[in-house]
Amino acid sequence: MSVATYQTINAPVQAEFKDKGSRFIAYAFPIQTVGEVKKYLDPLKEEHHKARHWCYAYRLGVEGTQFRANDDGEPSGSAGRPILGQIDSVGVTDVLVVVVRYFGGTLLGVPGLIHAYKTATAEALSIAEVIEKNVEKTVWVKCEYPVLNDVIRIAKQHRAEIVHQDLQLDCRLTVKLPLADYESCVAAWRQTRQIEVDTEQSF
Repeated sequence: MSVATYQTINAPVQAEFKDKGSRFIAYAFPIQTVGEVKKYLDPLKEEHHKARHWCYAYRLGVEGTQFRANDDGEPSGSAGRPILGQIDSVGVTDVLVVVVRYFGGTLLGVPGLIHAYKTATAEALSIAEVIEKNVEKTVWVKCEYPVLNDVIRIAKQHRAEIVHQDLQLDCRLTVKLPLADYESCVAAWRQTRQIEVDTEQSF
């Protein structure tokens, strides 16, 4: 059975943990693609250019199959994995956490680093608003103008979001449908013979 919903965070948050003079500033971001990692990471490196490390981890996808843990020069397994572990313990996906470290002059050792990165991440995620989102499927709908209102009415009844409309000789719509409503919505559209529905954008 397919998963119909998933949990992520609603907005970026920030928290800080200190240990023996070292500062660990954790930033958590909601993301949807790997490409967004660089978009958030690069400005943090500029903002905190005097920091020693910018370690991060992310988990992506409804099934959580895309992930990465980066130690950025810290001892192997002492930063990225503890960050990822906290993301997983909260049960969220489509989340990136970057922890910026300013070295305080005292070596913390691997156990100390694991504790610091884990705690900083946990602090940030504890203040994040966790929200539930629908797993969505994109479909493409084609119809003539006289039935456009029917397409939109059926879409609204099934919690669908029309993300693009191309209204020229005929009407072509790109629609995001909650997985839970997908079958019933497509069936309702197809009952009206003038409405074509495609899942591969082959129109």
